[in-house]
Amino acid sequence: MIDANGPITEPEAHHTRTAEPAGDAALVRRVRWRLLAWSGGSTLAVLLVLGVVLYAVIDRSLAAAAEQQLRDRAIPVAKSLIAGARIPMIDPNVIAANPGQPGLVIGGASSGTVAFVATPFSGVVPAAGPIDSLLNAADINAAIRSGEEIIREVTFDGAPWRVLTLPFEGPGGRYAVQVAVDASAEERTLGVLVAVLVAGGMVVMAVSLLLGWLYADRALVPIRDAMRRQREFAADASHELRTPLAIVRGTVDLLRRNRDKPVSKVGDALDDLESQTDRLTDLVEDLLVLARTDSGAVDLEPAPTDLAELVLDTTTAMAAVASRGGVRLEVDAQPVPLMADPARLRQLIHLLLDNAIRHSAAAGEGRSVRCHVEIADGRAVLAVEDEGLGIRGEDLPRVFDRFWRAADAPAGGTGLGLAIAAWIVERHGGSITASNRPGGGARFEVRLPRVADAA
Repeated sequence: MIDANGPITEPEAHHTRTAEPAGDAALVRRVRWRLLAWSGGSTLAVLLVLGVVLYAVIDRSLAAAAEQQLRDRAIPVAKSLIAGARIPMIDPNVIAANPGQPGLVIGGASSGTVAFVATPFSGVVPAAGPIDSLLNAADINAAIRSGEEIIREVTFDGAPWRVLTLPFEGPGGRYAVQVAVDASAEERTLGVLVAVLVAGGMVVMAVSLLLGWLYADRALVPIRDAMRRQREFAADASHELRTPLAIVRGTVDLLRRNRDKPVSKVGDALDDLESQTDRLTDLVEDLLVLARTDSGAVDLEPAPTDLAELVLDTTTAMAAVASRGGVRLEVDAQPVPLMADPARLRQLIHLLLDNAIRHSAAAGEGRSVRCHVEIADGRAVLAVEDEGLGIRGEDLPRVFDRFWRAADAPAGGTGLGLAIAAWIVERHGGSITASNRPGGGARFEVRLPRVADAA
């Protein structure tokens, strides 16, 4: 568009990529520490539960084994008394027949097990010496009265002991054997277990924190990428919107300065307004499509259709556009029935053809765009070829990126069409590739799964 002060042109297209903002970096760090805290906290909770359970199980197992050991040593004494057998008396280890020395060390002084016997005739006679603190007359009397064994844990001479009082029926009445065993070895075993659990838990926690840090770092990669893409998306969208808006503003300024003149006297103002309004409309519609796809609000509506018919319908509708650009459309399509969303496939074909027509027209008049449809390897294949300048090798990996446009791309595109096309193909379970033709120009190939018996 030309005005009295010179041409109004589109701002030069450029894309600026910035480093990760400090706010995003701080957010990522906070998320990493939270993930690490959750990982370490959950690991610590699991270790504590497992440690408590393991300690309780082993403690109960050791206690049960010790109690059974006491029974095994008390029962022979009871049987000997019932049978009237004489228990060897090695001074001072004698049974309660002698009121002055009621104790009986089973197995000798080094066995760690002491027994006291109470008879229905003489009762319990206090033992002589410090060992009498192990004798519990109340437990003995209670066991004789109730006929039930009693187990108690006591401290004797600074060491833990476990005491079993076992009642039994003998000649002339109910007897009781009270057996005590030193539980120091059991306590030492539990102490070693606690030390092992603590040391092992610390090692596991250290390994867990290290793995949690590495996992958090890997888990945050897609979050960083998403944040980066969001920033780039906002920046690119602002840039794409700024270009047509700048032209519209310049056109409006031109009309305002020449408000007394007929529109026909101020150049192509209306044409510029119309073209830029159309461009803004296309850009906003593409942005809405991408926003809906990202939010999952767009659902496919599969139905039996034919890819060849969709291609013929779309090329017919775009023939006038191609003709204005001096481009010839060629179609080679065989019937390809498949189950897909017809509306989305039409959009896909339109996007690929529009891209091909613009690049072919930019390369000069008399160019052709060929659209080929066939069945290959049990899949529906759609190929669109143009006779443009082709795609530079370094640009091929970014062809389907949002808002990306090559440095030599023709004007008029939004940089979103191929991204939307890739999404449509992906949602149909297919694949799309871009390559260069040997004779020049680009080739886009779409492969879609098909239903053989689709009508």
